[in-house]
Formats: sequence, C-alpha cells, structure tokens
Amino acid sequence: MYRRSDMPVVGEKKTKREVEKAISEYRDFLITLPIFLMPKVTPSYSLVPPSNTNAFHSSTELERIEFEQNRADCLNKMHDAVNSLKDIEKMIIVKKYLLHEQHGYDLLIWTELGLGKTKYYAIKGEAMLRLAFALKIEVYKKGGVLDERRPTHS
Repeated sequence: MYRRSDMPVVGEKKTKREVEKAISEYRDFLITLPIFLMPKVTPSYSLVPPSNTNAFHSSTELERIEFEQNRADCLNKMHDAVNSLKDIEKMIIVKKYLLHEQHGYDLLIWTELGLGKTKYYAIKGEAMLRLAFALKIEVYKKGGVLDERRPTHS
C-alpha cells in the first residue's frame, strides 16, 4: 500500500514545457495538412479530427508514409487529449494554443470567458497538467517522491 509520501511528484514547470513542445509539434504537423483535412472546432470547443476519405495518394515513398503516419498519430493524440479536458479547460487551451496561427493572449481570453486573472491561471495550469497526463508526457521531480516527514506513532 502506498503512502502519500511514496507518490511521485510532478515537476509542473518541466511538465508545462513538455506540453508546450507537444502543442508546437501538433501545430507544425497541422500546417502540413491540406485545408479540407483541417480539424474543425465546434462551438463547444471540441476538436473533431477529419474523417478519412478514399482519396488516392500517389506518394508511395516510405518516408512520406511514415511522416503521414506520425502526423496522424500526433494529431489524433492531441485531439483525444484536448477532448478529455473539462469544458472550461478545453476552451482555454483551444483559444490560447490551437485556434489561431499565433498564441492567444491570456488577458483577452480571461476577459472573454468572464474569469478573473487568478482563476484563469489556476484553470489553465490544471488544464496543462491534465493534457500532460492524457498525452503521457508528465515529468516527475528528481528522486520522484515527496520528501514528507511525518511523526510515527508507536
């Protein structure tokens, strides 16, 4: 049985950097998609991946096929991760990182959503951690366990 002190501790800053790298990779892959294959953002801020068509692909090169598979894996993984977030978290992540060519501005987002600055950053932080866990890219602190000293009772 695990005690709280035996649980690994997530390094929030490093984990956030990993999520931002994953978002950057997602955006890089996204710009290589033809416009008709771009995911749609529904009014509820769900990312809907494009449906596969029976379109003929003349490229049979192994590198191209591998690139397309990597792209599809990355896009699907991010869509699933974003769609697993709570609604408010999803709105923040989509508006901040996924909706425009440039990252959204926090001030405009929290104002649009009717949130205070503190509440906005708390929700955004939770969303980044949830994304990290959904993407399986969380980073644990060195040593991996919380050093919590508790008195023992005999």
